[in-house]
Amino acid sequence: MRPSRLLPLIIATALFMENTDSTVIATSLPMIASDIGVDPISLKLAITSYLLGLAVFIPISGWMADRFGAQKIFTAALAVFMAGSLACAFANSLEGFVVARFLQGMGGAMMVPVGRLVLLRSVPRNEVVQALAMLTIPAMVGPIFGPILGGFITTYFDWRWIFFINIPIGVLGIVLSIRFIPNIKEDNIPSLDVVGFLLSGVGLALLMLGFASGGHLIPRSVSIACVILGTICVVLFVLHARRTPHPVMQLGLLKLPTFRASIVGGSLFRIGIGAIPFLLPLLLQIGFGLSPLASGSLTFISAVGALFTKTLAKRVLELTGFRRLLVVNAIIGAAFIALNGFFTPSTPHWIIMTILFAGGCFRSMQFTSLNAIAYADVSHRDMSSATSLSSVAQQLSLSIGVALGAGVLEASARMRGAEDIGAEDFAVAFWAVAALAALSSLAFLKLPPDAGAEMSGHRAFRQQAPSTGLEVTVEPR
Repeated sequence: MRPSRLLPLIIATALFMENTDSTVIATSLPMIASDIGVDPISLKLAITSYLLGLAVFIPISGWMADRFGAQKIFTAALAVFMAGSLACAFANSLEGFVVARFLQGMGGAMMVPVGRLVLLRSVPRNEVVQALAMLTIPAMVGPIFGPILGGFITTYFDWRWIFFINIPIGVLGIVLSIRFIPNIKEDNIPSLDVVGFLLSGVGLALLMLGFASGGHLIPRSVSIACVILGTICVVLFVLHARRTPHPVMQLGLLKLPTFRASIVGGSLFRIGIGAIPFLLPLLLQIGFGLSPLASGSLTFISAVGALFTKTLAKRVLELTGFRRLLVVNAIIGAAFIALNGFFTPSTPHWIIMTILFAGGCFRSMQFTSLNAIAYADVSHRDMSSATSLSSVAQQLSLSIGVALGAGVLEASARMRGAEDIGAEDFAVAFWAVAALAALSSLAFLKLPPDAGAEMSGHRAFRQQAPSTGLEVTVEPR
């Protein structure tokens, strides 16, 4: 097999490792919480700290790849992620677990965006959709087996063993990347925007800490102060970016309609999706009393649905185009999130699995389309900046989804006058995040009908003939 064809598979090792890790942990949260002596809701900070590590360091991932070479950064990121996994395995307190997850996030901040950048710079635009779909197919194996594997290990062994899974996968990824990934660099790279990096990093860190804690783990006044100071830092970064020729995140890319829709609409949709890995295992285990293994045996089917539709994305986009698919799919995907709120302990498992499978299908189609249209009008030179900014938005929205889901759970329990969350509180949380996901359709409605036609291959793309004014059909090549 030629090295170029191996690239998606090699990069997929990073996605496989990251996705397996997140799904395994989601299934094992109640047991981890019990072992280290905290309530399960407190572990939202551990999930958020990982996403926070991603959000803080992703902005410089593109710059580092351009300056030092994609292969070097990719392999170093794999090593950092493995170190974080070992730290998680040996953590004995919430604080230690949170720090270890943040270290994992630092590694994930580099390995996934840099790997995607290598792929985007290696394939023509009309092959991007298919290449991104092929990249994520091997990675989807992780979410399929992750819940079952996590539930099995947690039920019959020790939850700490779930983090050792990453070590052999990471070693394999390092060996293959050194051998096959080219050390792509860019010429005339400007100096790192240190001021912008500090403002964005501190701002995002404070915001996420404030939202994630919500006064539950730290005094409420401290949480509010974090949100206020974080907002100030982000505003200062925006003002700084407007005056700086080469900011750490090029906000000017948001002027591109396709990129802006992917960021704004994609963020709203991902907030809803980001809450699911946190809410669903807790509902099944705390609300319904299922074991981690039984919970994982139900939730894995969502990843099967996602894998099922990956190969269909290109064909569907050729028929519908980006705008129509994104608008309709956002509403359908949100509806399936809302359906989770109607689950009860008496709901037959086959119905739960059917809904989760169908929801996984529509979410997968939406993510593939969002990831592709983001780069439809981005120049080759700006590709690294676009991948960094897009990845920051993705991870922040997922983190907000976890914080929002947990916040609604707690608020619902307080309104009932209960000290502990119950099954009825999960319904309110699912409906709240589903409503936000549905709102994303408004952002996609603003796209022109021919948005990303070159990339999607949409055959219904029409334009006016300049000489006659007659409408003609253009067949994209």
